[in-house]
Amino acid sequence: MLDRSEIGKRGYLNEAYRLFHLRDSRELNLDYHYHEFDKLVLLLGGRVTYHIEGIRYSLQPLDVLLVSRNLIHLPEVDSGQDYERMVLWMDRGFLSRYSGPDADLAECFERTARRGVHLHRPRGEERERWRALFQRVEDAVRDTAFGSRLLADTCVLQLMIELNRATLAAPERIDADAYRFDPKMEEVTRYIRAHLREELSIGHLAGTFFLSRYYLMHRFKEVYGCSVHQYIRQKRLQQAAEAIRRDVPVLKAAEDAGFRDYSVFLRAFRAAYGKSPREWK
Repeated sequence: MLDRSEIGKRGYLNEAYRLFHLRDSRELNLDYHYHEFDKLVLLLGGRVTYHIEGIRYSLQPLDVLLVSRNLIHLPEVDSGQDYERMVLWMDRGFLSRYSGPDADLAECFERTARRGVHLHRPRGEERERWRALFQRVEDAVRDTAFGSRLLADTCVLQLMIELNRATLAAPERIDADAYRFDPKMEEVTRYIRAHLREELSIGHLAGTFFLSRYYLMHRFKEVYGCSVHQYIRQKRLQQAAEAIRRDVPVLKAAEDAGFRDYSVFLRAFRAAYGKSPREWK
């Protein structure tokens, strides 16, 4: 059984991007986690159900999953088959550096987040094109000849341009069998994210959505893999961290994210990020 009682960061990205080509033939014991970078997953083989913010995606080979930064997620893998995938981690600063007023390379992550479905499912001949685009990145990253880094950058940028075009042209709705979610718990988390500065006690949330406290607590943990309190705390910390990154004073960032007690905020921030807010910045 997976221990899904805690949420933490997993993986650190100290460069513009990093590509992994992974194959696992055994069960992966992972906890729910999040990243401070954006991530693409191209499934090549195996059976996996990806959980992202309470939505369950039943992936098919050559599906492209878009996991934007700070989204809580977990892959649940069927150990009966090899789980093969290519995973591209990207720093948002790298995408911003090559974006323009009419072409924001991170828009595909924002668009899929707004739609509430973090999946691009290609059709027909388009499917193999995504394998080829990821393969070009892998070949370029391994290259050591003249201009190899520039070539790798170019391949990543081409991949992101193609992905933005594909998500822009994609229909608002995808196959109903591609994902599952609990509409009521989705309402609760949408409310939480929009009201982080306000009171978000179990009693308040239960009353707002006409649910019993018991049902809310147990159903939320079943869907999201963590308690309501843990989810709220993590989202508040992420909002405060983003504000601090934008040079908002630490105390104001904490207050705007809903922390009433600054000492509680400092302890929670150190536990999540391993540093004080000023050291982290």
